[in-house]
Amino acid sequence: MALARDRRPSLLHRAGLRDAGDDVDTARIAEAVAYLRHRGRATLRDRLHQVHLATGLAVQAGLAAALAWIVSHHLLGNPQPVFAPISAVGTLAASVGQRLRRTVELIVGVAVGVFLGDVLIYFLGTGGWQLGLVVTAAILLTTFFGASVAVVIQAAATAVLIVTLSPSTEDLELPRFVDAFVGGGIALLVTAILLPLNPLRVINRAARPALDLLADQLDVCAQALRDRDRGAAQRALDRLRENKEELATFTEAIEGAKETSTLSPARWHRRSELTHYAEAAEPIDRAMRNSGTLIRRSVTMIEDDEPVPDPMPDAVVHLAESVRLLRHEFAVGDEPERARERSLRAVSEAGRAYDQGVGFSGSVVIAQVRTTASDLLVASGIEQEDANRLIRQAFGDKDKPGGGPAEQHAAPKPPTAPPLG
Repeated sequence: MALARDRRPSLLHRAGLRDAGDDVDTARIAEAVAYLRHRGRATLRDRLHQVHLATGLAVQAGLAAALAWIVSHHLLGNPQPVFAPISAVGTLAASVGQRLRRTVELIVGVAVGVFLGDVLIYFLGTGGWQLGLVVTAAILLTTFFGASVAVVIQAAATAVLIVTLSPSTEDLELPRFVDAFVGGGIALLVTAILLPLNPLRVINRAARPALDLLADQLDVCAQALRDRDRGAAQRALDRLRENKEELATFTEAIEGAKETSTLSPARWHRRSELTHYAEAAEPIDRAMRNSGTLIRRSVTMIEDDEPVPDPMPDAVVHLAESVRLLRHEFAVGDEPERARERSLRAVSEAGRAYDQGVGFSGSVVIAQVRTTASDLLVASGIEQEDANRLIRQAFGDKDKPGGGPAEQHAAPKPPTAPPLG
């Protein structure tokens, strides 16, 4: 036993071994904890942002439900005005920008459901199998005529109510129609007259996550190119690929703003200001996708140990700043001249990087800088043909015959952007 104890490492020695291992473990644990803390903060921030975005809709829905109940119960004498507030909330819960369409769908669905319910009750009576037949017929009929999902659901739900409640409730059909009109109409009244949201504010809030995401990941990519940090560039690429939710929110907000500016007299003066955003949605989407290609090729550049000229990360940084300036100038209603200038400066820096010499993936990154800058110029209101001309002018003469490899050893040009106009 004594010999066995002697063979054991001493307590102090074992502690030393643990300390040596703990150096690695502690660093890993600290990194994991820091990641979780950052993720927790980001999640909380995202949730608070979503609550902030939903506040206006929540207030509108509450007001519309209350008014629909009051009108249906007190003014129209419906003793149980359940469907009127449901219709109001259902209309407001539709995708922003489709509320007028949702009201029409609501009424059409109710009409189909009432018609089928009454016809089949007249010929077949009521009961379990009759209910199943009515619902099946409502879904098949509305699907055959190419109705939307909302019409199909509304027709089936109304048919269920007609079949199940008609034996105990007389004259159910007319109140159902009236409630559909009241609920949908009051929802539109609230959004257009009583409590119209500021369309530009709605768009600015929705655009911020999408544009900030793009700008932030371009910044990360630029730093990764400077540091030759393949992992950082890959993380930026992965994060940018998760942009579907931000883009969907942005696009939906544009549609909602256009609907509000159409229905609400108080917002008619905003129509011209909304034009910038409406026309910018598609080129911003292209800029997102082209930036993804830019970052992906940056990852390959680092993996293949290709040369990274100093102006190349600067070009990517200028792209990121152009995105931020575009968002800011749209938000305050200014002409996005600074965003345009910064996009052209990015192209000018890309031209300097090309002059200093790049590899295959580097040439793709240069091309994507140009393409993304062109997208941002179009998003700012420049015509595509003019944007292409300005991009070529900012990049230099390297697109022309005689330009290119022979000029790669020429003295670098200062990063100036040509004047617009």
